[in-house]
Amino acid sequence: MKNLNISLVLVATLGFTTMQAQQAPMYTHYMYNTLSVNPAYAGSRDALTITGLHRSQWVDFKGAPVTQTLTLHSPIRNEHIGLGLSVSNDKIGPTNNTAIFGDFAYMMKLTKKSKLALGLSAGANIFQGNMSTLALDNQTDPIFQSDIRNRVTPNFGVGAYYSLERFYAGVSVPNLLQNNYSVINLPDGSTLTGKEQRHYFFIAGGMIKISDNLEFKPTTLVKMTPAAPLQADITASFVIMKKLLIGAMYRSGDAVGGLIGIDLTEQLHLGYSYDWSYGLNTSKYNKGSHELILRYDFIYSSKKQIHSPRYF
Repeated sequence: MKNLNISLVLVATLGFTTMQAQQAPMYTHYMYNTLSVNPAYAGSRDALTITGLHRSQWVDFKGAPVTQTLTLHSPIRNEHIGLGLSVSNDKIGPTNNTAIFGDFAYMMKLTKKSKLALGLSAGANIFQGNMSTLALDNQTDPIFQSDIRNRVTPNFGVGAYYSLERFYAGVSVPNLLQNNYSVINLPDGSTLTGKEQRHYFFIAGGMIKISDNLEFKPTTLVKMTPAAPLQADITASFVIMKKLLIGAMYRSGDAVGGLIGIDLTEQLHLGYSYDWSYGLNTSKYNKGSHELILRYDFIYSSKKQIHSPRYF
């Protein structure tokens, strides 16, 4: 089991001559965690919205990813401006990455029913790699002799978000810069560089009315980064009585699962998901992945009529 755990860390963090962090964190509730991947979403809900998420991936697998995110965003008095704050912490094996970003969105009305927002984010990633704590067969391996302590790397991102009442689509690049974490000199004269990897995201979703008490909500998140397969999350959910959500998800090459959510009030949503990794050798050694999300809208007085329900 020790060798299997070390192999997982190596696959997640090492390339041939470049060391990279795990691909961007996975979220089964990506449709409720949009600000984490697209800054143009800021202010889109016409309220001060706070969302907290916790994900435990590959439960019972030592060194498996654990991720938390906290986002808040709101329009300001100028109806064209949205501001937000995104904080995330992603831990896998001996590595930990904390990201803190401010988000800005400029919203334009294209027609009476459609809007386009352009977004910009700026902040920093704080990376730690306690590589020397690993139990290795070869304790003198130079790759694992140097720890990375609180390596701060500034970054910024961009995004676009198009929305109708019952449809949205967006594209984004949350981290444009590919900063280096470290450079390790190997005995053969070559070097191993640890760096951030740029990711590209596409999101889309809709709400289709079937009857007065039943609606269908399909959504997708597509992730692309160099030197890794294209990955797509596809989710099909049904919303019952405008309160209860039940859905199924598929993540290409990785996982299948289900999610459930409930609007406890018009302002408070609670959701849970479970997914099982079918495409990894680790699937037989873990008990799946759990995710919990809580979102609250602080609706404030405004001359602008706040639309309810807010579907996305």
